[in-house]
Amino acid sequence: MKKGLTFIVVLFFIASCKNAQESFVLSGSIGKTNKILVVMKSSQWLGEVGDELREFIGKPLVGLPQPETIFSVGQVSPQGFGGVMNKSRNILIVEESDKDGFSIKNNMYAEPQTIIYVTAKDEKGLLAQLKKYEKQIIKIFKDSEIKVLQNNFSQEKLDDASFKTIRQLGISMTIPNSYREVDDTGEFLWLRQHLLSGIAKGDGTNNILVYSLPLQDENSIFNHILSVRDSIGKKYIPGSREGMYMITEAAYTPVTYSATISGRKAFETRGKWEVKNDFMAGPFLNYTVIDKENNRVLVVEGFTYAPSVNKREFVFELEAIAKSLLIK
Repeated sequence: MKKGLTFIVVLFFIASCKNAQESFVLSGSIGKTNKILVVMKSSQWLGEVGDELREFIGKPLVGLPQPETIFSVGQVSPQGFGGVMNKSRNILIVEESDKDGFSIKNNMYAEPQTIIYVTAKDEKGLLAQLKKYEKQIIKIFKDSEIKVLQNNFSQEKLDDASFKTIRQLGISMTIPNSYREVDDTGEFLWLRQHLLSGIAKGDGTNNILVYSLPLQDENSIFNHILSVRDSIGKKYIPGSREGMYMITEAAYTPVTYSATISGRKAFETRGKWEVKNDFMAGPFLNYTVIDKENNRVLVVEGFTYAPSVNKREFVFELEAIAKSLLIK
């Protein structure tokens, strides 16, 4: 009888623990967009290992008028990593261990959360590990931030099917409802957001352009990205007076990378725009997508006008929107 009662009590305890686990809800993560918390010894942070980290995490972002780094970085020692600190959204833990290692864990202390662990036997090993995985570290954190932002946008998004151009092109995009229509011809879409309502506050606007071109010679697309955007600027993006329109800034050479958008080969171009015969200027981000199935080239471009303020977060918002493109 005693044994039977003990068995029932143990079963009840296990069931209670299971129910408690199932009902446990992680708290929301904290941290500004593109902010990374580095957990490592202060002596290492101030030495070669820290220098290596700052070298690649602190690289300037291409295409911005003022120097701004890819990520903002904060550091805390392992002893101080607790309480509020472990609720940070992006965490990089660099520590000595009995073996070299590189791993990723999600939603350990909060949600959404990405934690990357880099381990090695000594400081020399940590240095080698960071050099080895630097591109992966940047990509993992960036992709994570893009996903978080897109999820936020999906909570309050525009009905993209309400735009003629979106319907005509047979695509969908996740666009925050703070954007307003400037032009929608059925072949060309221009949306604008006043930055006071965006993820980063400022004076000015964020802009999204969507259009397509016939696919002719796939091998020549790379060489015509800038001439195409200049022709679109001349046709659709006027300045304040006649003879003024948006062009690619001549004094700055844009940089183009290979990309994948909606499962298709694409080009990502970052540079600066200006208004011909005027003083308006700012950064742009252009995605040129090769859509062979529909014999066309799709273009999604974002550009920012935000004088006298940092622009990294504005351009990042445009990147998250452009990368939400789905070809139906």
